[in-house]
Amino acid sequence: MDEAAIIPPVNRKGRREAGLSYKFQRLRERIRQAIENGELSGKLPGERTLARRFHANAKTLSKALTDLAAEGLLDRSIGRGTYVKGAAPLPNLQRPWLILCDPGTEKSELVRLILQANPSAQVSGDLSTLRPSFINSFCAVIDLSQSTPDAIRRDLVIRNIPLIAAGREPQTYSTHCIMIDRATGAAHLGRDLILSGHRHLAVIDHRGDGEVHDALLKTVARCAPDASVDRGYVEDVPALLQNGVTALVCDSVHLATQVQKCLDELNMTTPRQIALAAVGTIEQEALCTGYFVTAWEEAETILQTLRDMHQRRPVTLWLVGKYIDRGTCVGPEFQTTTASMTLSSEVAYRDRIPLPLSSGACPSR
Repeated sequence: MDEAAIIPPVNRKGRREAGLSYKFQRLRERIRQAIENGELSGKLPGERTLARRFHANAKTLSKALTDLAAEGLLDRSIGRGTYVKGAAPLPNLQRPWLILCDPGTEKSELVRLILQANPSAQVSGDLSTLRPSFINSFCAVIDLSQSTPDAIRRDLVIRNIPLIAAGREPQTYSTHCIMIDRATGAAHLGRDLILSGHRHLAVIDHRGDGEVHDALLKTVARCAPDASVDRGYVEDVPALLQNGVTALVCDSVHLATQVQKCLDELNMTTPRQIALAAVGTIEQEALCTGYFVTAWEEAETILQTLRDMHQRRPVTLWLVGKYIDRGTCVGPEFQTTTASMTLSSEVAYRDRIPLPLSSGACPSR
């Protein structure tokens, strides 16, 4: 007998699986359509109710809901039910949150936006006064401070108090974290400045934080090996300009504000005499050209993480800034030469590496 004429046996199980898949796909699309047209909103009815409503069995319905949740259209959690994405209430909203921040930032736009979501939240800028009995009265802690001791984070983790850190990635304890991708923004700025003709850049950053400096060094090594990148602090700006720096990149908007004040005192104008750029979070309008995340975007990410944190293990979310051109960066061909400047600072060089510019020694390149 010809082998080609042999008819394979009927796979009845395969047919049933194909039929189930078809029913599941059709049900999933019907639920999706009901969500999109507003027929289903907020918290969805129980699975039995939905099964009767869509004339489906519970197994197929549960599979369809799980698939839509995986797509990000629904939020599902044991004990709370199923919600349309973004409609789930914040956990324990009736209880206050604790917002930790650095001194002087208690009234920042980011803090104000978080307080709008939970007016009963308390703000603390003095971390030395925190006691376990005080912390236990809060249902969640939002850490905006750059100097929170690991001991405090450890107490929160041990007490199972939800913790979200913003701006500083935890090194010891695993917690939810919201970070601004300053390295990517700095790399883009470095490339743009190099393409504009700058060959002597400097990074103004916080003491001990070299993220932006490292990103610029890598960009320079890749795009313009003949260029150089110095690193200093706000008080080092006069000496950096005297040394021939034509572009300053700040690792925060707060530092950019301080640098701009320093430039005003030196009668230096941007972009005619010096290029100024920054990365970080802006509250209202950007002071200078750079890659920025708005305070509203950061607050929304923090609040959404609060909604979702009971469903997942600790994660780190990176927010990529958008480019905003404020006209503070141009090529050096439009700038005055640094030789025409009269600054009091004097810096000696040894093999093209500047000696410390101030009492706080500038880290070597």
